Amino acid sequence: MPTKDVLTSADLAELRRSALGAANPLGIAADLAEAVEQGRLAAPEDAGDALALAAEIAEVRGKLDAALRYADLAVAAYPSRDDDRAGLARALRARILFQLGGREDEAMAELTPLRPLLLGQPDAPAYVSAALDAGRRSALADEWLTEAVDKLLAERAAGAQAITATGPAVEVGPPDAPGVLFFLLQQRHRVRRNLNLPHDRNDDLADRLENQLTRRAEQPLTAESELIFWPRAEFDRLLAEQPALTETYGPDWDAHRARLEKELVRLTNAGQTGLGVLSATVDGLLGFAGRRNGDPTDPEIRTGYARELSTRPSARVPWPPERNDACWCGSGLKYKKDCLPRSRS
Repeated sequence: MPTKDVLTSADLAELRRSALGAANPLGIAADLAEAVEQGRLAAPEDAGDALALAAEIAEVRGKLDAALRYADLAVAAYPSRDDDRAGLARALRARILFQLGGREDEAMAELTPLRPLLLGQPDAPAYVSAALDAGRRSALADEWLTEAVDKLLAERAAGAQAITATGPAVEVGPPDAPGVLFFLLQQRHRVRRNLNLPHDRNDDLADRLENQLTRRAEQPLTAESELIFWPRAEFDRLLAEQPALTETYGPDWDAHRARLEKELVRLTNAGQTGLGVLSATVDGLLGFAGRRNGDPTDPEIRTGYARELSTRPSARVPWPPERNDACWCGSGLKYKKDCLPRSRS
């Protein structure tokens, strides 16, 4: 897939999914670096993410010198080394250093300060443990992950003062946004399984949480308000102003669109036809809530707003489009390249 003159955040997300399957992935990596250098990103703050993607592509293709060069640029592109995304780029850099050989001390110097990220960054357990595994330090990964899990469990037990028969009470999080503890437990579970370590209490907890999350993800969406669709700009504004709605609509726009796509597929399989979503605006929701003297986070208010939208033909976005037509979400990509695959993930 060739890159465009101007790359949007949606373009980067699509490249992350498809670049390694392209005819010339290393060319895409070079194009990404060039787009950053030439200022061809629609959102300049995406520079670090674009360069980190270039580094990962080059790493997978075995071009470690190029991968390290891109990783160095990625780390430098973030406003601060303390930025969580910069931390992930540093973990990637450490992974590459381990693979280059002879630079193990430098890799560990990069990784060790990242341990606090394990307590708050959902992607950190995978990035940090992958780096340690590349350096044949999987036992150390188990040690770091175990320490982080124990700390989070202790904090939650102390805060909630709730202990169940099988261990501290744990909140998994919604299906589209499982919590940091979930990712820690799952990554620790993988590391220990690869090390052939015996199943312990936290491995049991990891299995229970995964089963719980799977069951919740399989539950159908039933509220009319769940078919509200927030275009990208409206979605970002909504969560900025009403962060409590993250659990309802998803942690990011990709999760929001995936949730809707899966529900529409489920309804189709149940025999429903003439489906679509209701395109919403933050001003519209706030206005409706104001007229009802209600709170926009109240499910009844959101359902009422959805019913109001359903009376406006202009608000309805029909579904599904043809595979080669523009995606219903308004990203500008073809449906087959954007939301269609989300129903299968």
